[in-house]
Amino acid sequence: MRTALVSLASMLLLMACKHEPFVDPNGGTTGGGTTPPAAAVCFETDVLPLFIASCARAGCHDATTRAEGYVLDSYANIVKKGLKAGSASASKLFTVLNASGTDRMPPPPNAALTADQKKLIENWINEGAKNTTNCATATCDTSNVTFSKSVLPIINNACLGCHNNSLASGGYNFSSYTGVKASITAGRLLGSINYTPGFSGMPQGAKLSACHINTIRKWVDAGALNN
Repeated sequence: MRTALVSLASMLLLMACKHEPFVDPNGGTTGGGTTPPAAAVCFETDVLPLFIASCARAGCHDATTRAEGYVLDSYANIVKKGLKAGSASASKLFTVLNASGTDRMPPPPNAALTADQKKLIENWINEGAKNTTNCATATCDTSNVTFSKSVLPIINNACLGCHNNSLASGGYNFSSYTGVKASITAGRLLGSINYTPGFSGMPQGAKLSACHINTIRKWVDAGALNN
């Protein structure tokens, strides 16, 4: 009888010590759970440059114009209106990217965001629209820099909104290798992305990460080849 009572007490003690993992409202678990991998999209390096280059411009959604009450120049302002974290389909800031005619953002004759750029914003919103920062080192590889695989994605994400077929700011169109190379030959690109005194810092208000600047610099130092 004593042995049975001891066994029963041991079972109750084990049951009392076992508990469900605590679910973090920001995602992830503790207390025995498994923390999910970090968000695939980084706001600071993937999303903010798109809004800065394509939306937060004079006459549109900069701090001065504030078209329709939207200012899209920082995380705090971007999530303030027209965005439902966790649901891109219910977020006006995303749905207008796929609209047609003058309802599309950026509006014609500005170039529309590419499918890949819209997918970045969609994924970021669906992941919770988090203010993820300092994450460039996890995705930035400078070991084998080429124009097509290393530099062009940075240019498309951070520069193309202002330097395209419809809007060639400063006279530079980055829609092709030729246009990017022209800015290097003129000594403009590196000075601008480094915010060097005497140059207009680009992208305005969202300086590229040190790793992305180093990627472009390495490519330039290697001859800025169309590789």
